[in-house]
Amino acid sequence: MSYQSNADLGGGDGYGRVVPEPEAASFHTSWEAQVLALAVAMGYTGAWNLDMFRSARETLPDYSTLSYYEIWCKGLLRLMIDRGLISDQELASGHALTPARSLTRFLKAADVAAVLAKGSPTVRPATAPALFTVGDRVRTVPTPALHHTRLPGYARGKRGVVERVHGVHVFPDANSQGLGEQPQWLYTVVFDGSELWGDTGYEGLRVSIDAWEPYLQRLQ
Repeated sequence: MSYQSNADLGGGDGYGRVVPEPEAASFHTSWEAQVLALAVAMGYTGAWNLDMFRSARETLPDYSTLSYYEIWCKGLLRLMIDRGLISDQELASGHALTPARSLTRFLKAADVAAVLAKGSPTVRPATAPALFTVGDRVRTVPTPALHHTRLPGYARGKRGVVERVHGVHVFPDANSQGLGEQPQWLYTVVFDGSELWGDTGYEGLRVSIDAWEPYLQRLQ
């Protein structure tokens, strides 16, 4: 049984055309900005990490029917309920019914600009040399993941070439499960379109994927 990620849509058909929007169109309604603010504020508390938030969003049962920020909102609510920060009854009533659970960190309005500017770097010190270097021929692991992962389904078991080495970064597969950061080397791997999808018409298409070291196997 594999982990069902509703966000893993790459290479699939039937989702309609991608309609570009103006770069300045960040939000369509005011509540979308509020959801983003809540996501940043709750992420800062440390109640969960970024990969846990991604996992909560991509496993929503009604994912395909929701807009972008509806997905964010429902993902936030799922995490808050799971961690006892709110209850289903409080959500239905629209107000607190029990004393709030204590959190150790809070994002103050005066600190928002500095926190956003700093971001959340994922680079970590290397504790072992990289297994691969630029130009190496590799194959991605073929088996489906049983948890959150950043390796797309359409790229599993496919052959590519390492194009860039990014250093060591937090490993999302472990981090999303609460198993710690377990930093791993991160690479950009380039694939031919015909390798990924096998159909004619993809010749000359090159697709780059950022892949952590546990995703890769060396080709002889």
